[in-house]
Amino acid sequence: MAIEVTGKQIASDKITIKDVFGEDMWFTIPDYQRPYVWGEDQISTLLDDVSHAAVNTPESQYFLGSLVLHCQPKSLNGTVYQENSVLDGQQRLTTLYILQAVIRDITTVEKRKKTCAEAIFQEGDPDDGIPERLRIEFAIRKEVEVFINNYIKKNGGTQQSNELQALASNSDNVSIRNMANAILIISKWFANDDNLDIDTLFPYLRQYVILVYVASSELEDAFRLFTVLNDRGIKLRNSDILKAQNLKEVSTEQKQSEYAKYWEELEGELGEDFDLFLSYIRTILVKEKARHNLLKEFEDNIYNPTKFNYSTKKQESATPLLKKGDETFDLIKAYKVHYDSVFSGNNYHINNNWAFDNLISVLNDTALSDIWIPPLLVYRHHFGDYKIFDFLKLLDNKFSGDWIGRETPTTRIEAMNTIIKKIEEYSKKEELSKDQKLIQLFSDNAFIFNSAFFLSDLDESSIYGRRFARYKLRKVDFLLDAPLYSEKRNSYNEMTVEHILPQNPQEGSQWTKDFAQEEREEWTHKLGNLVLISRRKNSGQGRLDFTDKKIKYFTSSIESFPNSLRIMLKPQWTMTELKANHNDLIDKIKLHYNI
Repeated sequence: MAIEVTGKQIASDKITIKDVFGEDMWFTIPDYQRPYVWGEDQISTLLDDVSHAAVNTPESQYFLGSLVLHCQPKSLNGTVYQENSVLDGQQRLTTLYILQAVIRDITTVEKRKKTCAEAIFQEGDPDDGIPERLRIEFAIRKEVEVFINNYIKKNGGTQQSNELQALASNSDNVSIRNMANAILIISKWFANDDNLDIDTLFPYLRQYVILVYVASSELEDAFRLFTVLNDRGIKLRNSDILKAQNLKEVSTEQKQSEYAKYWEELEGELGEDFDLFLSYIRTILVKEKARHNLLKEFEDNIYNPTKFNYSTKKQESATPLLKKGDETFDLIKAYKVHYDSVFSGNNYHINNNWAFDNLISVLNDTALSDIWIPPLLVYRHHFGDYKIFDFLKLLDNKFSGDWIGRETPTTRIEAMNTIIKKIEEYSKKEELSKDQKLIQLFSDNAFIFNSAFFLSDLDESSIYGRRFARYKLRKVDFLLDAPLYSEKRNSYNEMTVEHILPQNPQEGSQWTKDFAQEEREEWTHKLGNLVLISRRKNSGQGRLDFTDKKIKYFTSSIESFPNSLRIMLKPQWTMTELKANHNDLIDKIKLHYNI
C-alpha cells in the first residue's frame, strides 16, 4: 500500500505494520536526522506494550505512534518509485525493522522467515516498478549500510552475538553501536520464557499494531510538522530542528552531506550536551541573557533580529548576526575546535606546566555555572593560545569574585557578556599590536569586582554549606601548586568538604580540651578548618581526635589535594594551627586576586 499524496495536500491516515513494510513502501532516514539512539528502556517498553495488547485485547488495534513523512518520486536503475523520507518516527521505525530481522533468524516457521526477509529487503521487479533495495536506507551513513547488510539483511546476521557485542561496546558510530545493542536486547527478550512467544506476538504486530502517518510532498510542510512532533520516548532537541533548518540553506549537495555527517559526529560525541554547546554559540553572538529556548533565540535574535526605531516607535529588521546554511556550520566547526582545545586536558604547552588545565578542572568540576565558557572560547577565537592562561586567571577571578561576592545571576551573566564585547572590541583595533591589545584588555574595568564583599565572605564568614565552598577549596589547592604546576590535577568522582575540627566533637575528646566552645562556634565552618576528601564523609570517624583521624580517616581519602596533604603533616590541630592556616590561605587568595 503506497502512501498517496496529491499536489500540495497533506495526507494522513493509519497504517498497519504489515503495510508499513509492504512491497511498495520504502523509507529513507535523511541526513539531518539524529542517529539511532534507542536503548533497553525504549525497546523493552515497546515489546512489553505490544505483548500486553496482544494478550489482553487480541482483536483490537494498538496505536504505536506516528510518522511524519516527506514523499517524493525517485528513480533507481530506470525504475521510478515513491520514497518516504522520515522526518519524525525513525527511532520506532528502525526498531521495528530490527525486530523483524531478529524474528526471521529465530523463528522455525519458513513462511514467517520469508515475510520478515521481504520486510527488510525488496527484490527488484522492473515490470511492476519495484526497485531492488533495503526497505529502510540511511542517507550518507555508509558504515550503517554496511552494518545492515551484514547483520540485518543477511539471513542469520542477528545471531552473530560475539561480533554484535563487540560492535555494541566499541563501534565509533553511534547508530551502529545502538543497533547492535538493539539486536542483542530483542534476542534476549525472546530468549526469556516469561515473555510472549513469537507465534502470538508476530501476527498481532503485523495485523493490529498501527502507526498514524502524516505525509506531504512539500518539504516545507513536512518540516513544519517535524518541528512540533516527538519520537516515542526521544524528544527532538533544539539542535535537531536547527540542523534541519540550516541544511536546507547549504549552498551545494556535497556540502550538505559533509555538514550533515559532521553534525551527526558532533551529536555522537557531545550527546545531550550538544544543545548546551550551541547555547555557547548563541551567547557569543547575541551577548545577552537568553530569554527563550535555543531554537527561538537563534531564529529571533541571530537569524532575524530586530531593533527598536525610536522615531517610528516600532520594531524593525536588523542585520542578521549569522546566516543560515554554510555560515552557521562553519562557525560551529570553528568554535568546536576551540572547545576541544580548552577542555582537552593537554595544554601543557601553554606555560610548560599544567596551570591552564588545572584551573579549567577547578572551574569545570565546581563552578555550578558555565557562563565563563563563552568568553574563554571567544578569546581563543581571536588570540589563540597566546597569553590565554593570563586571560583565564582574570576571567576566573571576575567570575568567582562576583559569585562569592553575592552578585545576582543576571548581573554575573551580564559581566561575562561584557567581557565578550571587550575581547571583540580590542581585537578590532588594527593600529595596536597583539600585546598592546591584550594590555588594554587585561586592564579593562570589565574584570573589576567587589573585592570587599568577596573577601569578607571568605575571611570573616562561615563558608561550609555555601555553594562555592568546594570551588574555593579546589582553588586553594590550585594556588598551593604555584608557581610550578608540575602535577596535573584530574577531576574526582567523589569530592566532599570535611572539617578538621569536627562539627560535634565528643565530650572529653582532645577537641574539647584544645578548643573553647566559643572558638568552635566561630571557627568550625571557616575556610581554614575545611579540606577536601575524595570519598563520602564518615561522621563517626570524622569525630576522632586529630592523630587518629589522620591515620584512620584521612590517609586513604585525601589523594592529591595539596591543602589536605599539607594539613595532614601537622603534628596537632589547635586554635594556633587553625588560625595560621586560615590566614595563610587568605593571604594567598588576596595575592592571587590582587586585593
